[in-house]
Amino acid sequence: METTNKKPANIADAYRRYMKLERNFTQNTLDAYMRDIGKLLRFLAAEGIEPQAAGLDDLRQFAASLHEVGVSPRTQCRILSGVRTFYHFLLTDGYIAKDPTELLVSPQIGEHLPEVLTTEEVDRMEQAVDLTKWEGQRNKAIVEVLFSCGLRVSELVTLRLSDLYLDEGFVRVKGKGRKERFVPISDSAAKQLRLWFDDRCRMDIKPGEEDYVFLNRRGAHLTRTMILIMVKRLGAEAGIQKTISPHTLRHSFATALLEGGADLRAIQAMLGHESIGTTEIYTHIDTHTLRQEILEHHPRNINHDGQ
Repeated sequence: METTNKKPANIADAYRRYMKLERNFTQNTLDAYMRDIGKLLRFLAAEGIEPQAAGLDDLRQFAASLHEVGVSPRTQCRILSGVRTFYHFLLTDGYIAKDPTELLVSPQIGEHLPEVLTTEEVDRMEQAVDLTKWEGQRNKAIVEVLFSCGLRVSELVTLRLSDLYLDEGFVRVKGKGRKERFVPISDSAAKQLRLWFDDRCRMDIKPGEEDYVFLNRRGAHLTRTMILIMVKRLGAEAGIQKTISPHTLRHSFATALLEGGADLRAIQAMLGHESIGTTEIYTHIDTHTLRQEILEHHPRNINHDGQ
């Protein structure tokens, strides 16, 4: 009976009752606390660690993973505050003998992280594209792929037609260290790519460049600088008062998924992050699970059927 009560699900239920009865939180505040603790419990479960067995290093790794997917310092502080409250509860209720959060440090609020765009701001960037110009549809597809797939700009410029599996809903990405991963692609991004292909097929493409997805007017693949200039210009034309780069769209992809409730580990796998203690878990997340995460939690897929 005691073992059953110490299962993560039962501990979470006990914590919810404690927060509701003893802390007298409103339902909204309670739900917010439980969502944050849910992120921690999923992280620990992926590592095969029971919450009452987690140590300081495990919690530091969790905190680092929040930073990696672009969570703002303020939100990190809120989540880690909830983690401390959770472990205080475990200590006072006898689940653990020592609180591992005593030396857990929160980030400074003033720390700089890249800007994050809202879905509405990304829409404004795409609306700022001049579709009467030959490169208009290409640029719209680039913005949508960056936001819907979370690619690095280096991955985007080297993306090839042979890497696209649009009917299956995936893109093969060659990331850092020549490592490959499969990233789900939204129907919205696939639609913009197909519209670009209508223009692309009429181009005079240079020999050796035929397999690249995105080309310049001379029929050669784009450079990172070209993408940077284009994204910055669209941001300015859309009236967005933020420092914008292609990496901003990558961070916005991760943030949108996290705020939508996607699993932290799935986001890390889709981003292709390499960090100590997390690489191993990527091999345990199959492509079906990744696709479900992006279909259920990315704003480009929510209510898509009604559009």
